[in-house]
Amino acid sequence: MTILQALNSYYDRMAARGEVQTPGWSVEKFGWCIVIDSDGEPVDVQDWRDTSGKKPVPRLLNVPAAVKRTVGIAPNFLWDKTAYVLGRTAGEGRRTVQEHTAFRQAHAQRLAATDDEGLLALRRFLERWSPERFNAAPFVDEMLDANIAFRLDGDGQRFIHHRPAARALVEAPSMGVEATAFCLVTGTNLPVARLHPSIKGVEGAQTAGASLVSFNLDAFKSYGAEQGDNAPTSQAAAFRYGAALNRLLDRGSRNRLRIGDATVVFWADASDAAPQAADGAEAIFGAMFAPPPVEDAEEAAKLRIALEAVRQGRPAKEVDPRLAEGTRFNVLGLSPNAARLSVRYWLSDDFTVFARRLADHYADLAIEPSPWRREPSIDWLLRNSTALQGARDRIPAQLAGEVTRAILEGRRYPRTLLAAAVMRLRAGDPRPDNSGIRPGIGWHAAVMRAVLARAQRLERADPLIPGKGETPVALDREHLNPGYLLGRLFAVYELAQIAALGRGVKATIRDKYFGSASATPASIFAVVIANGQNHLSKARKTKPGWAVLIERELNAIMDLIEPAMPHTLPRSLRLEDQAEFAIGYYHQRSAKLTSDKGEQLSLAATDAIEEGDLTDD
Repeated sequence: MTILQALNSYYDRMAARGEVQTPGWSVEKFGWCIVIDSDGEPVDVQDWRDTSGKKPVPRLLNVPAAVKRTVGIAPNFLWDKTAYVLGRTAGEGRRTVQEHTAFRQAHAQRLAATDDEGLLALRRFLERWSPERFNAAPFVDEMLDANIAFRLDGDGQRFIHHRPAARALVEAPSMGVEATAFCLVTGTNLPVARLHPSIKGVEGAQTAGASLVSFNLDAFKSYGAEQGDNAPTSQAAAFRYGAALNRLLDRGSRNRLRIGDATVVFWADASDAAPQAADGAEAIFGAMFAPPPVEDAEEAAKLRIALEAVRQGRPAKEVDPRLAEGTRFNVLGLSPNAARLSVRYWLSDDFTVFARRLADHYADLAIEPSPWRREPSIDWLLRNSTALQGARDRIPAQLAGEVTRAILEGRRYPRTLLAAAVMRLRAGDPRPDNSGIRPGIGWHAAVMRAVLARAQRLERADPLIPGKGETPVALDREHLNPGYLLGRLFAVYELAQIAALGRGVKATIRDKYFGSASATPASIFAVVIANGQNHLSKARKTKPGWAVLIERELNAIMDLIEPAMPHTLPRSLRLEDQAEFAIGYYHQRSAKLTSDKGEQLSLAATDAIEEGDLTDD
């Protein structure tokens, strides 16, 4: 099923819930309403903006469908911006006279035969109006360039375009002879849409809307066909898919997410599932894609239970009573591209397939100790492990789309994710604060382990590729990867420095040498080891208990390093081993070293040690 076919089908479900407009109507932003009497004279101007915030903002209003404007002049029916309705604009207004004239002529023609009191009043208003009248009360300059609607005095709060006679005109079928063609969406012969609807709500795209389907260059045309004739889509299907997609992209939509530079929408296909099953699938997928807040511990616990059930392959009904087997699910990622939209990815599959792949993603991210109190969304994960200062616009180009596809298609994470996480960590990572919101090295280590673990798991699934030991979730004293062992060693020498000098050191060996030690160990570990021995000598005098534990751990690691790297430390580590270095460092700094007396010491707990919570002898 294509994107347009899936959206066309989804329209029926949204229409049944009253969430989308009927053909001929659209939702637009409005700020002002002109009240006119039966003779067409303006008696009042009403400010319809929402004034509850710091500044007034337009309200959304259901109006006759907006025409799609390119470079030509095309008036809307029964409403428009002030340049068309009143012949006034705040700008230079080079075309204002032509726009106002077009609005008046279109309404004179379309309202010529009406006998409705409200429509007659509007026709008389346009016949008598001159732009100079805007300078007098009740008109105000704030109205300029805003959308204007009309209301008949004494008709309550009803707009003229909502009167029955106006609705009949809006929804009346076209009387012209229109060419029909085979619709590629519905498979029937119907009048073809010349221009496709504007899509709004994609982050970074034009606020007036952008095109999902359009043809503006000869290279995109077929056999000289113009505009919509290049990919025949019926007017009805174009309206339906546009209405459905715009509703999915609404700011308050629960089916809309932001991942990197892409705006992602998702929905279940109700044609193959009961409505409650489709609603359940969307709710669960949204929770998996963007887990609940940290404060909502109960919902977070439910999500973990659901993820584990999905990974175990249990029936959909056991995961959530609302689910049904065979529910089809769709995920669409859109990015801005000038006046058009770029489809970053389009994925359609059984809901349980997507759910299982998301569960696998969180399983691959598992690392101990866990650096977060809830599973991070894809967007939050990328921002905090690959982007400078956690800024979304600094996520490496194309990375967010590649990672999302890898997760939802169940294939390897892109190697660029590993490179971005390694480089970001080497550049320096922010320490976590008490709320646990800002990420520390654990976020980077989790991403690195996910990339490595998934690649190793998929290699094991291929009988032609020999299996490798999987990168451990928690500290593994038997894991012999060179990078992992060197990362552990580096962490212990950092602990020796803290034992000797305390936490008051302005720049620890991690601050000075972490990047070079993880990339070119042979050139820097001689310095690290020499400094570490000096620190141990001092620690034996000031904190002998610490020194014993540190030396014991150093000896255990050295016993593994010597057979793993018998001649000399490697001059450089490949990218995967640099990731193992960071993971080994993270595991070791979180490990508790236990003395014969039962005393415990860990690098991650040295803040508490400084405050005297742990013994130092």
